[in-house]
Amino acid sequence: MTVDAVGGVWRYAVDLAEAMRASGVETLIVGLGPEPSAEQRREASRIGGFEWLTAPLDWMAEDESELDRVPELLGELALKHSIDLLHLNLPSQAAGIAAEIPVVTFSHSCVATWFEAVRGCGLPDAWRWQKRLNRLGFDRADLVLAPSRSHAASLTRSYGPIHDLAVVYNASRDACSVTAKENFVLAAGRWWDEGKNGAVLDRAAADISWPVVMAGACEGPNGQRLTIMHADHKGELSHDRAMSLMSKAAIVVSPSLYEPFGLVALEAARAGAALVLADIETYRELWDGAALFADPGDPQAFAQAVNRLARDAELRKDLGRRAQMRSADFSLKTQRDAMFAAYRRVTRGSNRLTAAE
Repeated sequence: MTVDAVGGVWRYAVDLAEAMRASGVETLIVGLGPEPSAEQRREASRIGGFEWLTAPLDWMAEDESELDRVPELLGELALKHSIDLLHLNLPSQAAGIAAEIPVVTFSHSCVATWFEAVRGCGLPDAWRWQKRLNRLGFDRADLVLAPSRSHAASLTRSYGPIHDLAVVYNASRDACSVTAKENFVLAAGRWWDEGKNGAVLDRAAADISWPVVMAGACEGPNGQRLTIMHADHKGELSHDRAMSLMSKAAIVVSPSLYEPFGLVALEAARAGAALVLADIETYRELWDGAALFADPGDPQAFAQAVNRLARDAELRKDLGRRAQMRSADFSLKTQRDAMFAAYRRVTRGSNRLTAAE
């Protein structure tokens, strides 16, 4: 299973691999892109095999030629470790794969759908090769997975029909338990990513009655940067430290313009926090009836929604309970079983799934 150390794919892959290992399935975790931290290396090594390739992620490559060796490197590892199935967490990684074993590719996000959601436009000319590689990867894969119906629909809008496209929802580990919530607001994300919409939340923080804590990196790998002026910025935290904060926060906010799934919202829901989410298609699909929603382009809308919850303890408690109940739909067991079903279909040659399934 391919991973990177930069975003949410790491958490997805490590948690899924650990859940599958408990059922007797061994996963070789193969990383690409910027080197993982020492803590990430230890975490992956505890689960099973772990290798890191000297090759970039597609969205960090300046030229298509930088990815030329990726299919060959993955094929060599498949032979070396007698791999039964490739689970590739970037569709472009499937383009050119010659290994004669099943290939499942999972689209957690992509530049084409990011530009549609965040900029409202198509890809710049210099990045069109990434869309072409993704298309080749979709066509090569035996099965293409998306983490929500919303993202599957976005992929179809951007790429046209994708054969064997199915949905397997993401999951998260159980949250830390606490005896009482504290009166602060938490948001977590890669704030250098324009799609996370951190600037809008930071402006909203100036008008929110409770302290607003923003956890996550503000400087990106390609020079992206966000300066936080009004919220309390905690910087990049380990997953355990972030979860400890989340378990205490009475309110958790996600202002994202682009979320194919949104693990932060799920982790917050598991912790029983009241959710204030951007009013986008994905969050409506997953959390309608269990959260307050705000216009992602309007800082005042976020401030008003958060202040409403800060004033109303009963509403906070009710929404926290609803979110926690909804989070049970996205358990690691449910995700693991859905992935096993997908793997069985491709290994048996019965891979005619649709997003409706």
